[in-house]
Amino acid sequence: MLTDIIQNWYKYSVEENFVGIGSTRKVYRVSDYVVKLHIHPIGYKQSLNELDIYNAMVEQGLHELFAKTYYVDEYVSIQDYYKPVAMRDNQSFEIDIKRENIYIPSKYEEAMSRLDNEFDCFDIKDSSNYGLNKENKLVFIDYGMSKKLYENEWVELAESGILPQIHFTNCSVCGLKKELRMYGEHDGDNRCYDCGKE
Repeated sequence: MLTDIIQNWYKYSVEENFVGIGSTRKVYRVSDYVVKLHIHPIGYKQSLNELDIYNAMVEQGLHELFAKTYYVDEYVSIQDYYKPVAMRDNQSFEIDIKRENIYIPSKYEEAMSRLDNEFDCFDIKDSSNYGLNKENKLVFIDYGMSKKLYENEWVELAESGILPQIHFTNCSVCGLKKELRMYGEHDGDNRCYDCGKE
């Protein structure tokens, strides 16, 4: 199955398999795997970082806290699938291990420390960067954005309207208050993804 997904990822990257979109990658589920389609070159860099981080976590005995990255090329990354952490009021939230009603895996704080200190990871407490395993414990699924990559490349592209930033506001079509993808400060298209805005 994995070999087929790697060789034929484009056949699986269809709307009925869609599970999520960020500013640089679009994600599709195929059985127990996900295809992360790189929609911007920064997405490719994030996926390469995830591959390096996962391999380092294997050596450090922390890999069970991370979605395994099997394959990366300039177009896609293939990882294990995990159920997403539910949003609250149509938005993501910061994981607080003292407050959450989520099972926190052992060695979570060690993994967080390594991500911060060894890999310079950015925004790793946001709930959208986690999935839940079969024991309902947190698993890192999106962990490839470094502070350097964010500051040196992502910010300028987001401020110029090339990459979307997330704003929490009402969708002009469905009327629900939710996270919208906004392209620069002059973007007046307040539609959510479900109502047609990518």
